[in-house]
Amino acid sequence: MSATATAPVPLAVTDPHAEHHHNRRWVILVVLALSQLMVILDSTVVNIALPTAQKALAFSDNDRQWIITGYTLAFGSLLLFAGRLADLFGRKWALIIGLAGFAAASALGGAAHSFEMLVTARVIQGAFGAILAPAVLAILTTTFVDGKERGRAFGVFGAIGGGGAALGLLLGGVLTEYFSWRATMFVNIFFAIPALIGAFVLLRHSASAHRPKLDLPGAVTITAGLFALVYGFSLADTDGWRDAKTLGFLIASGILLIAFVVIEARSKHALLPLRILLDRTRGGGLIAMFLATTGMFGVFLFMTYYLQANLGYSAVKTGVAFLPLPAAIIVMAAIVMPRLQRRVSPKVLVPAGMLLGAVALALLTRIQVVGHYAADVLPSLILLGFGMGTLFAIAMSISTLRLTQQDAGVGSATVNTVQQVGGSIGTALLNTIASTAITAYIADHIASAHDKASQLAIQAQGAIDGYHHAFWLASAIFAAGAIITAIVLRPGVPEEFVHDSGEQPAMIHA
Repeated sequence: MSATATAPVPLAVTDPHAEHHHNRRWVILVVLALSQLMVILDSTVVNIALPTAQKALAFSDNDRQWIITGYTLAFGSLLLFAGRLADLFGRKWALIIGLAGFAAASALGGAAHSFEMLVTARVIQGAFGAILAPAVLAILTTTFVDGKERGRAFGVFGAIGGGGAALGLLLGGVLTEYFSWRATMFVNIFFAIPALIGAFVLLRHSASAHRPKLDLPGAVTITAGLFALVYGFSLADTDGWRDAKTLGFLIASGILLIAFVVIEARSKHALLPLRILLDRTRGGGLIAMFLATTGMFGVFLFMTYYLQANLGYSAVKTGVAFLPLPAAIIVMAAIVMPRLQRRVSPKVLVPAGMLLGAVALALLTRIQVVGHYAADVLPSLILLGFGMGTLFAIAMSISTLRLTQQDAGVGSATVNTVQQVGGSIGTALLNTIASTAITAYIADHIASAHDKASQLAIQAQGAIDGYHHAFWLASAIFAAGAIITAIVLRPGVPEEFVHDSGEQPAMIHA
């Protein structure tokens, strides 16, 4: 990352709607929090309902992955393009369109009477989610710029980002067990309606004054490149890394992403100006978000299996078992970090959060076939929550720090993109490592099995061995993140974190 990148024009520029938005900034935060929570919950709430939906609509195990993959592909590949559109045509309407479309797609999915209808709904959800997510973060970024208030706002947002997925597991279990799998789709409407009303009433439309030309070559290459990347990793998860299609899509994604960088370096109206990535503070934040989401999937993916298969938990009890994680995230992100970030440099806080994550995941390698939640799982969940609460609140804030008005949307979309790609890579990589270890363990020990009971015991121990390998790798990812961010991030506390002007900030450009 370049240490000499030219500082952009700050966000706090005169805006005709600044007073209106400033006076309502905390209510606007509620609207943004509802919108973000809906998107984050949807990443896990549907997963719990998949077996029930599969039985109701009678689709195969091979088809089942498309309920997740269809959403992920649309969401991940369109984020940067949608973020730039929000910059050009106004974030208020991007937010409203995203919310309305996401709610309509959720209703379509809840009413689905076939596999094809459900997949179509999920793809549409992903597309509107790509419009919604960067608009939410861009409005937050341009609304809160003073140190103390920015810390509180991003603390709330970081808590939602870090803990929402775990809450989704609980909500998905409750809705599926006590209502129907369809409720996991319909529930989004109850988030979208109040958020829509709030967006209409509270926000003022203000489109870009510059209205530059849209970078179509950049838009095509990055959309196709991200599609190929996310799809390639989803294929790796199901078909293996050596599969011809997997390799083909991953190679194509590499070529397209390199082409995108070349295009952006030469474009007068770049979709993603490279200055957004070359700032060391923002770059360090983006690296942290990418590696954290890559490593965190080890917890959600394998601990869900462990709690249900080994400890015998129901879907609802599994969701309850995860609650200490978001609780710890909320304590750190929304209560502790807004105070601490004004005194301690991100160069210390971000690596510290990564190290806590590394230790938490390393401790999870203590789990055995017969385990105890309080002794083997709970301490790691709490420790990981403290680490993620530290990390998400700070990393998300610095990832959008000092963005210009015209770059706030695409800069926010970049944050969402690295999270989405990190999640896809984490799922494929950790699942592959675990599956390989499980297969190897069983192959090495199955010859010693003399009856059905011993075969089952070897299979159960093989699963635990696979989880251990995945947790060690996830721990190593967090440890590497601690080292990299400690090197990349600049020392000192950003002045935006400590500056509390008594003046009313005139910055919002929704």
